[in-house]
Amino acid sequence: MNKTVLICLTGLILILYATAPVMAAEVAQGKCLKFDAEKKTVTIDEYDTDFAKPHVYGKPTGKESTFNVATAMIGADPNPGDILRIAYEAKGGEKIAFKVMNVTRQDIMRK
Repeated sequence: MNKTVLICLTGLILILYATAPVMAAEVAQGKCLKFDAEKKTVTIDEYDTDFAKPHVYGKPTGKESTFNVATAMIGADPNPGDILRIAYEAKGGEKIAFKVMNVTRQDIMRK
C-alpha cells in the first residue's frame, strides 16, 4: 500500500475517533410528569432499561429529571402520563433536549 494513502487513512481514523464523543447524546426515557410550554421544560419520572413483559418501557426509578426543550424537535405534544424518550446533552448542570419522542402516541410495541 502506498505510504501516502496509509498516512491519509490513519489521519482520517484519528479525526473520526476524536469527534465521535462530540456526536454522542444521552437518552432518557420515562413517564411525563409535567410539560410547561411557557417555561419550555418537561419533567419525567425516569425509567430503567430493564424491559420485561409487565414493564415494556422499563421500571420507574423514582428519579425526576427536568429537560430544557426550548430548541428541541418535539413530535406529539407530551401530556402527563405519556411515555417520553428524550435525546439530550448535559451542559453546565442543565439537560438540553434536542429531540423529544412521545412513545405513547407512536407505540410500536402495542399489541
